[in-house]
Amino acid sequence: MPVFLGIDTSNYTTSTALYDSESGIVQRKKLLPVKSGERGLRQSDAVFHHTQQLPQMMEELLSGFDGKIDAVGVSSRPRDVEGSYMPCFTVGLSAARCLSAAMKVPLYTFSHQSGHIAAAAYSAGNTQLLSERFLAFHVSGGTTEAVLVSPDKEMIFRTDIAAGTLDLNAGQLIDRVGVMMGLDFPCGRELEKLASACTVRQKGRATLKGCDCCLSGAENLCRRAYEDGASKEEVAALCLACVEKTLCAMRDALLEKHGEMPVLFAGGVMSNRLMREKLSQGCMAYFAEPEFSADNAAGIAYLCGVKHNNKAGSC
Repeated sequence: MPVFLGIDTSNYTTSTALYDSESGIVQRKKLLPVKSGERGLRQSDAVFHHTQQLPQMMEELLSGFDGKIDAVGVSSRPRDVEGSYMPCFTVGLSAARCLSAAMKVPLYTFSHQSGHIAAAAYSAGNTQLLSERFLAFHVSGGTTEAVLVSPDKEMIFRTDIAAGTLDLNAGQLIDRVGVMMGLDFPCGRELEKLASACTVRQKGRATLKGCDCCLSGAENLCRRAYEDGASKEEVAALCLACVEKTLCAMRDALLEKHGEMPVLFAGGVMSNRLMREKLSQGCMAYFAEPEFSADNAAGIAYLCGVKHNNKAGSC
């Protein structure tokens, strides 16, 4: 059974994964350390921490594995657009190139965003989505974007940007509000726990320009509420309500513009279960399971297998 290795060194997580069509996906990942009170990492720090953590993740992943790896896949860029680049991805790419050369197996590169989309489709039990036209949301600390996904046999699928944020990303909003209240970065899980404990329904707001969104107003709204004496639970619920309402508004605007189609939600913010019910209403929605929502190499390993098999089939 062919086995495929995936590597992803994103801005916040070092991740490795093995995939084969019989056993599925096994992955090992670790968040990059962020000092208390800070809202992110400089790229130089991210590169340093990946260099320290990637060997450990590889050792854990391959411990006990005595098979043959047939191809290596890696995320080499944030998105599939010209000029897309972040230094942190060079760590994974360098390691993948070394492994590919040492093992004399093919190397396939993908965007981090494509990995998120593939991981979401895989964990939702619907990889058939990747062979049809659908709308995919990638919602994280580094991206808040909706893309139109179309099948492309050579590249597996093609993505075209349909909408995005004009200021803050949804994950940035969540982290800024969380850090403001003294939570540890990244703040998504703690913020969700606080919001779950809120007994007062919070009315979020959405600001759209066409199909694009603006989230800086939501940050100001949450800050004012906190300064006016709202509890942490209420502010957390307000923050997530703003994100939820914004994504719902973007979804509705895009489906009206492009026609009905399935909608796939991926990215770290989409591990939040509180938002799923609203986002499922009025459309055919699919969500990644939490372990496949946050940054991961699972989608990269899966795409590596698909592309390798496509190439083998065309020979």
